[in-house]
Amino acid sequence: MDHITVQVDLPQDLAWALAQLLKRIGYSDCRALAEDDEQAYQMIEATEQVRKALAQAGVAPR
Repeated sequence: MDHITVQVDLPQDLAWALAQLLKRIGYSDCRALAEDDEQAYQMIEATEQVRKALAQAGVAPR
């Protein structure tokens, strides 16, 4: 699988809002938007990777 690197410059308030969304989003949310279960799990994995990157940048809601 090929990889991509995404770099985003966000104001602190938008980074915080995104981190909150990623903390709260769940499988059922993704499944409602996905074509199938596999895609829903891929969505969850992608959101988790972005959440971790935000946490490493110091944006980690509890």
